[in-house]
Amino acid sequence: MPRPYRHGPRESPRPDRAEPWRVKMVEPIRRTTRPERAQLLKEAGFNLFQVKAEDVFVDLLTDSGTGAMSAAQWAAMLLGDESYAGARSFGHLEAAVRQVMGFPHVLPAHQGRGAEHVLMAATVTRGQTVASNALFDTTRAHVEHAGGRGVDLLGEKAYDVRSDDPFKGDLDVAALRRLLERDARGSVALIVQTATCNMTGGQPVSMANQESVARLARDFDVPLFVDAARFAENAYLIQQREPRFRQYSVAAIALEFMAHADGCVMSAKKDALVNIGGLLAFRERPLYDRCRPYGILFEGFSTYGGLAGRDLEAMARGLREGVDDEYLAARVRQVQRLGELLERGGVPILRPVGGHAVYVDAARFLPHIPWDEFPGHALACALYLSSGVRGVEVGSLMAGCDPASGKRRRARLELFRLAVPRRVYTDNHLEYAADALIELHERRDEVEGMRFEEQAPVLPHFISTFQPVGRKTVVASH
Repeated sequence: MPRPYRHGPRESPRPDRAEPWRVKMVEPIRRTTRPERAQLLKEAGFNLFQVKAEDVFVDLLTDSGTGAMSAAQWAAMLLGDESYAGARSFGHLEAAVRQVMGFPHVLPAHQGRGAEHVLMAATVTRGQTVASNALFDTTRAHVEHAGGRGVDLLGEKAYDVRSDDPFKGDLDVAALRRLLERDARGSVALIVQTATCNMTGGQPVSMANQESVARLARDFDVPLFVDAARFAENAYLIQQREPRFRQYSVAAIALEFMAHADGCVMSAKKDALVNIGGLLAFRERPLYDRCRPYGILFEGFSTYGGLAGRDLEAMARGLREGVDDEYLAARVRQVQRLGELLERGGVPILRPVGGHAVYVDAARFLPHIPWDEFPGHALACALYLSSGVRGVEVGSLMAGCDPASGKRRRARLELFRLAVPRRVYTDNHLEYAADALIELHERRDEVEGMRFEEQAPVLPHFISTFQPVGRKTVVASH
């Protein structure tokens, strides 16, 4: 039965509430039964990364590489120049990066973590620090692989899940200054602004914060890079939440945000609207020259970077499409609507909703499950079992272990993320996911915690296996 909160008073038709695209191709998805999903979970070691996509009904595991490309992107792929060196397609990507981001020097990579590998290998030496608002899991892993350490410097407002502060992704400038003044010159290799900040709810970084961080970076001669996976969504949220930019286009805001940085590292699988690809971009030639040999070593020659020419063409087109105001308004509105449905149904979420995902406060959803039984992961397994909807934990499981001590890190927030792929699901799919989670919340005491069966040493959430701790198994209704 439809829930009464879905439909409000009748309003006049508003075209700005309709998606600025139409569907041209569809892909069937399969419904599974609860007994099937119970067996699939067991076979996957209670790790949703090991569940086949064909066995997922609504897949909100990630928005990375899962979006639908446009007709123009598919057409551009037919023009791909597959030359090993100096391909025309690289020139198209280079021109798009200059236009959209303002960086003249570009190194493509097969995806974001490939670009991170190149950047950290070239710039971080053993014992150095990479300061950030909050490093994404793979970024931190590459810092540690290079022998460095990542330091997250989010302000306290980021950890208040009930606060409606518009810019919870802001880096704590005072804390950054203390770090730079305390450490010997040269011990901080990089400053990374993750925009939006995925590890704390997809929260945006304000332009004011970017300006302040950039001034400190210049004062202490430390390169400032943007983790630009969701730079366009960050620019859109600046437009909506930072008054002085309300009249600016998203494209102009994105260009201004990048103007304060020395470069960026990007998974193009998000805001460049492609299924594969990444890049490094630089303002000055010396940094580019420093990274280029590592790019050739790890990714391929510097004009293809592990990608086919057709992928470079799709990325070039996607960068331009990704900063379109109408597209971003529809994309963010869909994500925020999912958050509204969950809140109205009593599900505790992190506020305000960001640009790419809704983050459920798993600690409040499952207060009976302690942090070391991974409430976010327990919730992910329970939701898949009850409905076929797949999401992912963002908390102490994803935080991994400290490489020096080997001890498990305890995250400040225990979250469960529902990431919405771009231009893929209808509102009906997201209503189904919301209904499933609301009904699970009504039976939340039945959800059991999780423990490791086999623990992977690095990025354990991807390949570790788990077992329920032995409490009563949740009863499904979908």
